[in-house]
Amino acid sequence: MKFRTRLYLWYAGALLAALLVLVAHAIYEIIEHSRGKGPGADTELWEVITIELLVGVPLMALGLFLTWWMSRDTLRKLQQLTDAAAGLHAGHLEVNLPPCHPVRDELDRLIEVFRDMAGRLRDSFAQTRDFTLNASHELKTPLTIMRGEVEMELKATPPDPARQAWMESLLEEIDRLARVVDGLSFLAKADAGQIVIRSEPLDFAELVRDTAEDAQLLANPHGLKVELSSVEAPCPIRGDRHRLRQLLLNLADNAVKYNQPGGFVRIRLWQEPGAAVLEIANPGPGIPGGLNGRVFERFFRLDASHSQTIEGSGLGLHIAQWIVQRHAGDIAVATGPDGLTRATVRLPREE
Repeated sequence: MKFRTRLYLWYAGALLAALLVLVAHAIYEIIEHSRGKGPGADTELWEVITIELLVGVPLMALGLFLTWWMSRDTLRKLQQLTDAAAGLHAGHLEVNLPPCHPVRDELDRLIEVFRDMAGRLRDSFAQTRDFTLNASHELKTPLTIMRGEVEMELKATPPDPARQAWMESLLEEIDRLARVVDGLSFLAKADAGQIVIRSEPLDFAELVRDTAEDAQLLANPHGLKVELSSVEAPCPIRGDRHRLRQLLLNLADNAVKYNQPGGFVRIRLWQEPGAAVLEIANPGPGIPGGLNGRVFERFFRLDASHSQTIEGSGLGLHIAQWIVQRHAGDIAVATGPDGLTRATVRLPREE
């Protein structure tokens, strides 16, 4: 029940109770006054009751109308404030609230405070986004220089096994840091609305086949096998080829990293009415049931003890979710009873 309805019911109940008290008091006075005065007292009693009703009921209706008239502006502002608070999130910090009255009351003050709070949040998010974007941009150049110098040193120095292993490890850490910087740059641009998602017709099955070949290259150093099935028939969709390829590589890279010795990466694609469904499954440590939704959070890692042994920044699935949502699809990651972790993507299919 809405607050407005409860308010009117409470007020109507109070008026009705007051009317009944007046009628009861009038009846009591008439009875006390008319004792022993004959049958004319009954007529007088009914006349008083009729007058009370004829006057009290219209007054009660008038009171309800005046309550509605006086409270509608306040309740409208409360509804607008509620809608603005419900729609406030990191990607939308603009609020559209009614102007305050010259003579401000508590509600106008609340609206002012909420508007100022939204403005401070907007400025804070903008500063954080700008800092992340600028910092990631500034880090790219020194990382590129470091990578080039390490590669040149590897080619120029004699093949000392210990030194070569150390420099290869250093090169891996530089690559890892570069991926983190690229992920932060991507998310900062996405938050700022600087990434444009193109919409062009493409064959999703062809894109999946191409990505499976790249996934096999990622899996070879780990001794894993990539299995591809159900992607022969054309699967027409509309989307951004580059971003969808980035989505598939992120999911395939996760399936390779969180796998087990001698495991596999199984990629399946099938079509449903109005949707193309992609599934990438792999054995491995699995995801506890209560963490299925948290895997899409930024920098979330399932197990901190594995963070040092498994490369990653905790941004891949968040970026994947962003890409899927911008293509009007949905994504889910869960571990089934068979021990396989499945990443399932549904995208609108062109008829």
